[in-house]
Amino acid sequence: MASVTAEVPYLGVFMQFLLAPESPLPAALEDSWAALEWVVTHSVKEPWLKDYADFSHVFLAGDSCGANMAHHLALKLNGSKLGPELKIKGIAMINPYFWGKDPVGVEITDHFRKSMVDKWWTFICHFRKSMVDKWWTFICPSDKGCDDPLINPFADGSPDLEGLGCSRLVIVVSEMDVLRDRGMLYYGKLVSSGWKGNAEVMEIKGEDHVFHIFDPNYQNAKSLFKRLASFINQAP
Repeated sequence: MASVTAEVPYLGVFMQFLLAPESPLPAALEDSWAALEWVVTHSVKEPWLKDYADFSHVFLAGDSCGANMAHHLALKLNGSKLGPELKIKGIAMINPYFWGKDPVGVEITDHFRKSMVDKWWTFICHFRKSMVDKWWTFICPSDKGCDDPLINPFADGSPDLEGLGCSRLVIVVSEMDVLRDRGMLYYGKLVSSGWKGNAEVMEIKGEDHVFHIFDPNYQNAKSLFKRLASFINQAP
């Protein structure tokens, strides 16, 4: 976060939420919504919010499951009592954690190309697809499995993306991330949904899921932080 601060001054509110399996989903989403409610109700009570926060320039940002939560919070804000109080300028989704029962992109396992390297990569993706499937059923005991709207934004019962409560969005995907094609799919569905905002996608070559967490001083991580800072600084 220090790398982002060097590029853009911001006041950050970081959410702590109950974790699975003791507190399975949607507990984490409920906690995150409660945090937004706290920010709004304390905007005139807490000096650090009252004196320093600009509630006309609010962004939601998160990586992995945090990006998933940003999606759900932005949908819930639209039409809610909090919506007029907390207008979201933009959302930054880094390696968003979306999934589904039916494989897409590199998750597909029934197409083996000739190269041994390609076969090995397909096997790894198949293994990771099964692994992520099991993770989801562990943290969210839903009878809909990996097509629960909490993880699959295109499953039956999911809110329409055109109701996303922001005007700008950037999706960051990593080339080697098994979740990459889900992020690309989300981008494609969003821009064709009737949503009135402006969306863009950034791909980090040669990197895997949330690589920036492991070494924030790594050059690709610094490039990511600069891109996020530019997104926040961009004129509305």
